[in-house]
Amino acid sequence: MSTIAEMKEQLDRERNITRSGPPKAPSNPFFGVGPITDATIDEVAGRLRRVEFDAWLEANYRKLDDKGNDLGPFTTAEIGRSMHRGYPADKILTDMMRSIHQYFEFPKQNPMAVGLGGGHSGFTVAVLHLMNPNDAKQRVYVDTTKPEAAESDGAGFFRQSWATQVLELQKFAKNGSADRVQFATVEGSIPAAAELEALGTTLFVGVGHETTGANSYSRSEVEELLKWLDGDPENRHAVFDATSMLGAMPWGEDLVREVLAKCCVFMPFQKAIGGISGYFVISFTPQALKLIEDNLNDPAWAIPRQLKLAPPVDAKLPISGKRSWAIGPFYDAGQHRMLGGVINTYSALAFAETTFGLLQTAKRVGSASDMNRRSVENRRVISDWIDNSSLLSFTVKEPEKRGAAVVLLKVNDPDIADKQIHARIIARSKQLLGYEGITHVNGEHEKGLDAARYVNAFPGMPGDYRAWIGGIRDAEDIRLLLDNLAYAYRRAKIAVLEEELAAQGERFDRAASADGLARKDDPKRAYTVLIADLLGLRMGKDGSPDCSEIAAYIRKKGGEFHFGPLQDRSALEGGRIHFFYQPGLSTEAELLGCTAQEEYDALITAATFIPRQSVFPLGGVRIGAGTGNMGSASWGGPDGVGGVAPLMNTPGINSRATAQMVMKALIKVVPNLPVDELHGRTVAGNFDTGRDLKDFPTAKLEGQKLAVLGYGNIGREVAKLAKAFGMRVCVYAREAHRDWIEAEGFEYADSPVKAAIDANVLSVHVGLGRLDASTGKFSNAGLVNHEVLSGLADGAVLINYDRGELVDIDALDAAFVAGKVSYASIDADIFSNADNGTLRGPLVPYLPLSERFPGKLELLPHVAADTDHPTRVAGAKQAVDQIYDAIQFKAVRNLKGTLPEGYVDLGPTVPVGIGQSTSANLRALADQADELKALRQLSERIAAVVGGIDATSDPERRAALIIRYRSDFALDLLKHRRILDEAGLFAPAAKASAE
Repeated sequence: MSTIAEMKEQLDRERNITRSGPPKAPSNPFFGVGPITDATIDEVAGRLRRVEFDAWLEANYRKLDDKGNDLGPFTTAEIGRSMHRGYPADKILTDMMRSIHQYFEFPKQNPMAVGLGGGHSGFTVAVLHLMNPNDAKQRVYVDTTKPEAAESDGAGFFRQSWATQVLELQKFAKNGSADRVQFATVEGSIPAAAELEALGTTLFVGVGHETTGANSYSRSEVEELLKWLDGDPENRHAVFDATSMLGAMPWGEDLVREVLAKCCVFMPFQKAIGGISGYFVISFTPQALKLIEDNLNDPAWAIPRQLKLAPPVDAKLPISGKRSWAIGPFYDAGQHRMLGGVINTYSALAFAETTFGLLQTAKRVGSASDMNRRSVENRRVISDWIDNSSLLSFTVKEPEKRGAAVVLLKVNDPDIADKQIHARIIARSKQLLGYEGITHVNGEHEKGLDAARYVNAFPGMPGDYRAWIGGIRDAEDIRLLLDNLAYAYRRAKIAVLEEELAAQGERFDRAASADGLARKDDPKRAYTVLIADLLGLRMGKDGSPDCSEIAAYIRKKGGEFHFGPLQDRSALEGGRIHFFYQPGLSTEAELLGCTAQEEYDALITAATFIPRQSVFPLGGVRIGAGTGNMGSASWGGPDGVGGVAPLMNTPGINSRATAQMVMKALIKVVPNLPVDELHGRTVAGNFDTGRDLKDFPTAKLEGQKLAVLGYGNIGREVAKLAKAFGMRVCVYAREAHRDWIEAEGFEYADSPVKAAIDANVLSVHVGLGRLDASTGKFSNAGLVNHEVLSGLADGAVLINYDRGELVDIDALDAAFVAGKVSYASIDADIFSNADNGTLRGPLVPYLPLSERFPGKLELLPHVAADTDHPTRVAGAKQAVDQIYDAIQFKAVRNLKGTLPEGYVDLGPTVPVGIGQSTSANLRALADQADELKALRQLSERIAAVVGGIDATSDPERRAALIIRYRSDFALDLLKHRRILDEAGLFAPAAKASAE
C-alpha cells in the first residue's frame, strides 16, 4: 500500500474530483434485467403498471356462457388461483407464444416450444433433446473453453458449470463419450466454417457467453456459422442460449433474420417479467425437429416428464410407444395454435405478464429491429465514454466482439496495486451505487445513490462491474450509469483510504452539519427594516392596535423591535436585524422623507402605497397577495421586474377571510328575505305564518350561477364556498388551469365575457396585471366592461373585492340603469389628505354612483382581507421570516417577478389548504408516518372496492358486493378526503417551475 503522504494526496485528489456531488441517477436503477422488462422508473410507476396490467387482463380474457354471452372479465386473482389448463389458460399461453414469435420476428416455419425451468437448467433441457450419445457420428462444438483447462481461467463459473454438465451427460450415458464434445480454445468464439467441417461438427452450441462475459459474436463469425449450416442443412444444427442476444444482435437486420431462421434459439423468461414460475421458450428449425423426433425414439437418457418436449403419441405406452414433438408444447405460427398442451406446473399469470410486457416494450421501444439498433447505439455510447475515461476500461478488447446487451468493465487505478484494497473499494462502491450507502470512519453516513443495482460481475469473470445495457435502456441512461460508476468508485476509494489512514493513527473529525443554506449576511452589520402598516388589528389595553405578538416573535428570532423611526444607525447593535414600526406613514411625502436615502434595508407593508423613489436595497414583502401598491424601483415596481432587490408577498394568508367577506356581501341580498321587517312584525305579533308567508317569496343561492374571474387563491376559495351553497360555478382563467378547474367540478370559460353569460353573481379576483410603462395603465384595468356586464342575468350581483380599477365605471353605471346589475359591493383603497380632505385612490370614481343609485352600491375601504386579527398576525410573521431569509441567506420565498442576481428562489409558501398543492404539502404528509400509512390503506381499500365492482358484470354478484362493502366504502371515502384536505392536497398542483 502507499505511504501515508501518498494516501493523503490521493484522498485530497479524489475529494476534489467529487466535490460537486453525485451525478444524476439513471431513470431506473436495475441493470440486471433481460430483453423484456417493465422498465418502470420507481415504486409508483411499478404499482401503476400493475394496475394497467390488471385492466389489460380483464379487457382481453372474458368469461363466456355456453351461448357465447359475455359474463364479465377474468381477474388477476382468479387466474392466479385457477388451473393452468383449459380456458382461459390455453388462450393465455397461445397469445404469449404468438407475441414472442411475432415480436422477435421468427419465421413461421420454425415452431416454438415452451418448457419448464429457466436459465442454465432450461438450456440443458433444450440440448438434451438435440444431443444423442447413441449417434456415434454426432460431434458437438461448445463455444466455451473446456472446464479446468488452462485457457478457461477467465471463462466464469456459470459457463464452466454448464460445460461440465455436457461432459457428465456424455460420461454417464451408456454410449456416451466426452471425446465427441469439442470445446473452444478462445472464450465465446465461432470457428470458421471449414474448421467446423474439419472437426466433423454436427451440433454447435452457443452457451450464452454475453450473459456473463459481455462478449458477442462478430458479424464474420456469424456469417461463417451460417455458411457451415448451409453446407448440410439437414444434418447440421446450431442452438443458442439467447438470454442476452435477443434484441441485441448487432449484425444488421438481414443477418439477424437469417440467424433466427436457421438456428435454434433458446430464451428463458422467468426473470424478464417477474412471473411466479420459471419457464423457457425455444424455437426449432424444421430440421432440428426431425432430429428431436429421431432422438426421442432412440433415447440415450430419461428426460423428466415435465421437461419433455416430445411426449408419447399413445398415452398408454409411455415407455415403449413412439414419441413426437407434434403433440408437444409447441406453437405453430402458421396455424396460430398450440400443437399440444402443457403440464399444470406453469403459471398462466406469468404467461400473461410476458405478453403484456412485450406489448409495453413495443410501445416504448418499438420493434425488435428497433431494439437491436438501440442496443448497437448504446454500445457506441459506452465506447465513446470509455474513450474519454482513464478510470474505466473494457474487459473485451476487440470492439466488434463487445456485447450489445451486457457490458463488463474493469477499473484502472494506478494508485491501487493491492488486490484486496481494490476489492474493498469495488465492494463499497456497489453499496453506494445501491441503496445501502457507506459510512465513513468519522461516523458520517453517505447515503446510497440508488443509481445502479445488480452490477456485479459473475464469479470468475475478469471485471469489476457488469451491467445490462441493451436496447430496453435509453442512451442517456447508459451515460448516467457510467457517470455513477466512476463517481461511486471514487467516493468508495475515499472511504477506504480514510480507513487505511485511520488504522495508522490519522484522525477524521465529523464535519459540522449544514441545513443547505449558507449565511451570506455580514455578522457585524446592523440591518434595518421598515414596517409601514399595522401588524395587529385587535385593540390592546392602551386602546391602540396590538402589535405585541409580532414584537415578541421578532425578538425570539434574535431581532429587535423598535417603535418609531430610525434615529441613529451607528447606535444599533450589530449582527441583528432591527425592525422599525411606523404604521402611521401614508402620504408620498411622509414616505420619501424617510426612505429616499436608503435609510432602511428592507420593507414590510400591507396597503400603504410605496413610491418609486423609495429605496430598499435588500427587498420588500407585502402582507397579502397583490403587489400593486409596491412601486419602489428597488425591485422594479409592482411586478418586481429588473430591480436589484427581491419583491415578495404572502399569498393565501388572507384568502379565506376575503372569500368569506365575498359571501357575506352576497348573502346580504341573496336570498332577498327582509329579515329586519319580519323580525319587527314577529315581535309585534303582526305575522301569521300560514296566512302571510306567501307575501315574502325569496330566491335561494342553490342553483344560481356564480361567475368567478380568476383562479388564484382567493378566486378558488370563493368558488369552493359558492359550490358548498349549491351554486353553479363558472371560472374564467388561463387555459392552463382548465383541467384543474373542471376536475374540481367547476365550469370553465376562456374569457370573462363567456363566464359572465347568464350569471346571477359576478365576483372578480384577477389582480391588476402588469403595468404598461408607456401608458401607465395596468393590463387588467377595465376588464369588467360593457360586454361582460351585458352578459349577466338581469338583476345580477357584482362583487369586486380585488382592485377598484378592474371595473369600468361607465359600464357599471349603464348596467345599473339597464337593470343588469341590481347590487354591487366594491372594496378598494381610498386615502384622505389630512390637510385639505382631498380624496384619492381607486374607490373615488365609485362615489358618484353611490349617490345616483342609493341602496344599490356598497363601498368598503379595502378592508375585506384585513378584518381578521389572527390572519394579519400570521401574515406578518411570515413576512418577518421572508425578510430574515432574504437578508441572512439571500433566499426568497413567494417571489414576485424576476429573481435578482445572487439570490436563490425557495418557491412558494402558502397556508395549508390554500391555493395549489405543492411538493412541500406531500413531503409534509410523507413525514407523518401514521397519516401516510392510513392514506395508503384507505386508498388501497377504495381501489379494491371500485375495481371489484367494475370487474363484476353479473347484476346479482355486483349487488351483493355493493351491499357487502357500501358502509365501509363510504366511511373510507370520508376519511380519505379528510386526510387530503388537512394536508392541503385536495387542490390543483403547482407547476414544478413554481416550486
